[in-house]
Amino acid sequence: MTIAALIVAAGRGSRAGTGLPKQYRRLDEKPVLAHTLSAFCAHATISRILVVIHPDDAQLYADCLDSLAEDARTKLLAPVSGGETRQASVHSGLAALDDRGFSHLLVHDAARPFVSPALIDRACAALDIHDAALPGIAVIDTIKRIDVSGRVTETPPRSALRAVQTPQAFRLSPLRAAHARAAAAGREDFTDDGALMEWAGVPVTVFEGDPLNVKLTHEADFMRHARAETAGSSVSGKGAMITRMATGFDVHVFGPGDHVMLGGVAVPHDRGVVAHSDGDVVLHALTDALLGCLAEGDIGTHFPPSDPQWRDASSDRFLAYAVQRLRERGGRIVLLDATILCERPKIGPQRDAMRARIAGIAGIGPERVSIKATTTEKLGFTGRGEGIAAQAAATIALPADQEEAP
Repeated sequence: MTIAALIVAAGRGSRAGTGLPKQYRRLDEKPVLAHTLSAFCAHATISRILVVIHPDDAQLYADCLDSLAEDARTKLLAPVSGGETRQASVHSGLAALDDRGFSHLLVHDAARPFVSPALIDRACAALDIHDAALPGIAVIDTIKRIDVSGRVTETPPRSALRAVQTPQAFRLSPLRAAHARAAAAGREDFTDDGALMEWAGVPVTVFEGDPLNVKLTHEADFMRHARAETAGSSVSGKGAMITRMATGFDVHVFGPGDHVMLGGVAVPHDRGVVAHSDGDVVLHALTDALLGCLAEGDIGTHFPPSDPQWRDASSDRFLAYAVQRLRERGGRIVLLDATILCERPKIGPQRDAMRARIAGIAGIGPERVSIKATTTEKLGFTGRGEGIAAQAAATIALPADQEEAP
């Protein structure tokens, strides 16, 4: 199964106020779209990414890419121009993906920059079973159906309602067929691809969404996020926040191989490491640091090395899990910092790639990731070149009402 991502970024975002289209407005010092692309570029399951942009936005898009690390752009296909509606833009994207060999597709709104690695995981996993699957979250408010005069005609039970998000996951051939059928029927009013697939008679399933995966729609959404950042709060809009800091440490002995995994990057070396997973000491230490901030044990508690399912596992899964645990409690990452201890390999040439990869896994900007390296002056096992180690620190902001959470 080959999975591509189609990012819909052709809208004007008029409800977000005057100025730049919302996908190019600044959020945490870089464009909204850059945050969205970082999340998909960093995800190992996504093969290629196609962005559908407005015909007038070529320069804005080029400037947006300047916010991405160079290695993070390798998955990006050349952008294509969208249409006057979201449906037309997705249709244009589907045409551009013809004959590229993809079997499945995630369709995501550019204005949802807080998409997590875990949510992308769930979208991809849904494609193992379903032709069409959408993330959804339980509805909190009571919903009323009204007629043209404003009179209530129905109060649907909340238990049967879901607020649908993106990324929406589809098998590519039925999605193409549904779009072609809608175009032939003159239907141009579908606001998301899930509704279009329902209309086409394709069964659509809802999987667990993410309350933090909010869509930036109005000016107030940007203002709320700016206030939250200033106050050290979270995107979830919770009130008072507390700051926590914890550390992590990991070490692995060198063994046969031609590279070591560090910070999610394969670093060439004349040795490998002996480990149950891929032995990424940086991601392991950062995972322990985040779990420590939550007082939820360590990496071995959640991913015991005695469990064969974690043999040779990619360590980005461990860090993404810890990040998701933090998000589920309404928290946000302030800073991730790691120091690598070794004589070799040289870390400097890979530093920016590691920062970009870690940022993508954690769903934050690379300006919140610090990578340092040092030798031990030929002392100890690292000085003798017998192994490699990393120590890490994580600083987070957590809602005060989560202080007593288990």
